[in-house]
Amino acid sequence: MSDPITLNVGGKLYTTSLATLTSFPDSMLGAMFSGKMPTKRDSQGNCFIDRDGKVFRYILNFLRTSHLDLPEDFQEMGLLRREADFYQVQPLIEALQEKEVELSKAEKNAMLNITLKQRVQTVHFTVREAPQIYSLSSSSMEVFNANIFSTSCLFLKLLGSKLFYCSNGNLSSITSHLQDPNHLTLDWVANVEGLPEEEYTKQNLKRLWVVPANKQINSFQVFVEEVLKIALSDGFCIDSSHPHALDLMNNKIIRLIRYR
Repeated sequence: MSDPITLNVGGKLYTTSLATLTSFPDSMLGAMFSGKMPTKRDSQGNCFIDRDGKVFRYILNFLRTSHLDLPEDFQEMGLLRREADFYQVQPLIEALQEKEVELSKAEKNAMLNITLKQRVQTVHFTVREAPQIYSLSSSSMEVFNANIFSTSCLFLKLLGSKLFYCSNGNLSSITSHLQDPNHLTLDWVANVEGLPEEEYTKQNLKRLWVVPANKQINSFQVFVEEVLKIALSDGFCIDSSHPHALDLMNNKIIRLIRYR
């Protein structure tokens, strides 16, 4: 085979050199491209490997540099480990094991910071008083916002498994609203007096529930109590140096830390 070589890995194309692919002779790639194992071709004549194409970039970079370089927010360690096992690149397997130990230690010590905001706004809606008879009504509505940051991705996943939005009459986990592995923003409303159930859906007003207690969160006090229960059970404690005691009492800022 002559350089360069184009690989089709699960539909993704990569171009590299024969020297790179055989840099670890005892690996499956080393065997494939040294002629010890047969290779398949796609319709364009590229060498085809029926594996995950997305994470192959990290494997190929390791073949090039002998260093494991992953982004800080990398979330597919399990998949990459399985792919490394398949290709049998032993130094990469060992590097991944060391990385997982490092990540495990980092997860033990963690910080959780929650900033809370609340406002009151007026909601307008129609009320059916009789067949073909409707009246316009309005009511005050409490709107809540919680901006949550944690250095522990695992804790945010745990929190996401406990908190649910109620929308369209159904509960949905907040995990789908994670902006990134360390950051979560929640917006919800309290029950509005006199507001028909269908108006919550029509006006896209989400309510917040905590499970398995099946409790609706209608105030910041309840929200703080429930989050503290979850955080304390996961080893967090209140950071006595921050925030100011008045902010904590007024449910504006919550900061917790965990040392293990």
